[in-house]
Amino acid sequence: MSAGNRVFGFHAVGEVLRRDPAKMRELLVQRGRRDRRLDSLRAEAARHGIPLREVDRRELDPLCPGAHQGVVATLGGGAEAPALDERGLLARLVERGDRALLLVLDSITDPRNLGACLRGAAAAGADAVVVPANHSTRLNAAARKTASGAAEILPLVAVTNLARFLDRLKQAGIWIAGADAGAGAGASLFEQDLTGPIALVLGAEGKGIRRLVKEKCDHLVAIPTTGAMTSLNVAVAAGICLFEVRRQRGIA
Repeated sequence: MSAGNRVFGFHAVGEVLRRDPAKMRELLVQRGRRDRRLDSLRAEAARHGIPLREVDRRELDPLCPGAHQGVVATLGGGAEAPALDERGLLARLVERGDRALLLVLDSITDPRNLGACLRGAAAAGADAVVVPANHSTRLNAAARKTASGAAEILPLVAVTNLARFLDRLKQAGIWIAGADAGAGAGASLFEQDLTGPIALVLGAEGKGIRRLVKEKCDHLVAIPTTGAMTSLNVAVAAGICLFEVRRQRGIA
């Protein structure tokens, strides 16, 4: 079973069950572990007729590069995330209403950062990740490996003109919040209201969000840092922002 054909952790496995349970071939759970979240995943897998197998933790640990939380799902060979274009994504976000959550990555050139952002976005329950068609790394083998299965469940949408796409998001009622570590940043991330339908925009390390893209943002927010560290790895910053949205929405 290749790393690209499994997902792990409560959030990622739950997203597969919610979005496309037909992709799941088997659910592995840690023997002897019982809690409410795991029981919920068990019940959902049973509802869809997905085989469940209890295994010792020593069998789960080698399968996952991070904390698996006692649950690992295997996906069908060659599984791919559902394809979405700009129009389809906008329709999905409108349907999601106040729960809409989008991660927008501007000019990310490191495939491992892209993969890590996909993984964080899937774990946080985002609807998709958006990148510009030209100013972005591609979803290659390195990105898929780092994503640890997220590339198979979370749509990655490449848009021709990112600034124009943000305009379309705003017309659809989606607020745009750009993460900016520069002097032009506005409120602290933790003080900004992120409870409505929102797209989080993050730029490449060093350069940040491009000027034209930044001008489309309704809010600019900064993650407070201390000492000499004034910026964070983009995947780390994306994770902080995504889970702050979850916290403000009251999602455990």
